[in-house]
Formats: sequence, C-alpha cells, structure tokens
Amino acid sequence: MTSPVETNPVDEEKQRLRRAMRKARREHAASLDPSVHALLFRRPPNPVLDLIPAGSIIGLYYNTPDEAPALSYARFLFEQGHTIALPWIATEDAPMLFRQWSDPIGESDLESGPYGPQPSAENPIVVPDVLFCPLVAFTERGERMGQGGAFYDGWLGRNPGRIAIGMAWDVQKVDSLPLEPHDAPLKAIVTPTRLYGPF
Repeated sequence: MTSPVETNPVDEEKQRLRRAMRKARREHAASLDPSVHALLFRRPPNPVLDLIPAGSIIGLYYNTPDEAPALSYARFLFEQGHTIALPWIATEDAPMLFRQWSDPIGESDLESGPYGPQPSAENPIVVPDVLFCPLVAFTERGERMGQGGAFYDGWLGRNPGRIAIGMAWDVQKVDSLPLEPHDAPLKAIVTPTRLYGPF
C-alpha cells in the first residue's frame, strides 16, 4: 500500500492563480489593436532608466505574443550603449543562463531553444546587472509570480544584488500572491499606464 502524496497548499493556490492569470493575460493581449500594441513599451520610463548604471549588462526576454513586449526595450538600451543579453537554456531541466545578444536590431544571432528564440550557443555567457523579467501576476508591492519553472527566481537566487524589474499588462495586477521564501521581489514594475516602485 502506497502512502498518499502530500500536496502543498501554496503550490495548489499558485497553480490555480497561474491558470486564471494566464487566461487574463492572453485575452488582454489578444484584445489590443495591433497599432496600439506597437506603441506600447517603446522605451523604459525615465525613473527606470535612472536605476540602470552606465555600462550595465541588461538582461531582457524574447516575449511571447501574450507577454508584455520587451524587444523595443532591448533595441533602445542597445542603442544607448548597453550590452544586451537574453536567457539561454540548454534543456528544459537545466538552469537558466544569459548569453549576449549582439544583434537586437537584425536578430541575426538567435537560434531555437526549449522555450523559444535564444542567443546562439556561440555567444558569450554574461551576468546581467539589471534584469527585466516577464511575469504572470504581480502586486503593487513588487511581488512577482512567474511561469512556475523557477528560472528567474533561481537565477536571482544564484546572483544576488541584481536589479530585477518586471514588465506586465495592467490586467496582471492582483491584491496578493501566495509567496514562498524563494520568490524574488522586484525593484520596480512597468505597465503601459503605470510604474510601480522603485521599491
């Protein structure tokens, strides 16, 4: 006779909330007029730029159609002279690293990875000073819920002292989140209408 599998109430609540928030994020992104969508997240607001030291390595993400778009930030910050990096994952169960993205304008140095486009495996591994993070849900206090793979929380745990900034649609804000000790807080969160923080 096997013993029953113990369930973690926090994990169950996170899974339920993730399903609901992914649906809200997907529906919101799909409802946007393409011309409006193209105007959002063109460049970081000035208070966010003030958080970025000169010469920083900036980690961003290659967004899915549902996520807050980060590619314009990548191009803007690249033109400001920053080194740009994207997540690089060897396999689905490997830890997330960052590799330099040397061509955010032409996107010539990308390859397919387990979760979408990522820099070529030949590009150098770098450690971002500032990390712009996707998310599923957030609170106005800077708390973040990710996709559930713990890639970003794991990376931030292994690289303390980095500035983490969330990017999200307004519809992703919630009053509270079921948090665990490994959930890394954000320094600020940018939406199309508001900046939360810096905290």
